[in-house]
Amino acid sequence: MRTIGLIGGMSWESTVPYYRQINEVVKQRLGGLHSARLVLYSVDFHDLERCMHNGDWQAAGALLALAARALELAGAQCIVLCTNTLHKVADAIAAAVRIPLLHIADATAREIVSAGVSKVGLLGTRITMEEPFYRERLSARAALRVLVPEQADRELIQGVIFQELCLGKVLASSRVQLQRIIHSLVAQGAQAIVLGCTELSMIIGPEDSTVTVLDTTSIHAREAAAWALAAQR
Repeated sequence: MRTIGLIGGMSWESTVPYYRQINEVVKQRLGGLHSARLVLYSVDFHDLERCMHNGDWQAAGALLALAARALELAGAQCIVLCTNTLHKVADAIAAAVRIPLLHIADATAREIVSAGVSKVGLLGTRITMEEPFYRERLSARAALRVLVPEQADRELIQGVIFQELCLGKVLASSRVQLQRIIHSLVAQGAQAIVLGCTELSMIIGPEDSTVTVLDTTSIHAREAAAWALAAQR
């Protein structure tokens, strides 16, 4: 079994499911007392959120590159960045190490292809929904159209993520608003909904949508576990 390097803490609320789900896959595959070999570098999200707020992506990339190098030195054989938004600086992270970065959008694109859909609705931070680094990577790999909510709803989702979910708050009133946004995307033709923020699975599940919900946290964690176990074949 190969060793996974997790860069977590963005937020720590959504890093916990990564650890759990990776170990669940390993336990299911290998049985007994087996668990995943992994190293976790948990960042102080305050520092990275300030970089994001100020648009200082060079500094954000440098901080995460430092984390990746530390994981490589600790014996990690791949890097898993436990967030969607900060894949904006994925190239800086990948360039800092000699081990592969398992990109969350690539894993999600493969899941979309498996689902056989051609149009998805994307929920996430404002950066993830509005900038091309994520949407275009999905489109290029899955040959699909990506729909995003209207501007006011993008602002609402941003608030739910940073002011509630990242602080561990799951509010029923926010779930109702997110259900409304999902319904709107489905009405525009979305055949699946991508939870393009690792916190969103804290509040949205399959029961909240009439179409398939693709949880990027679960998708990414399962792919990391499969990668680690591939050496067992």
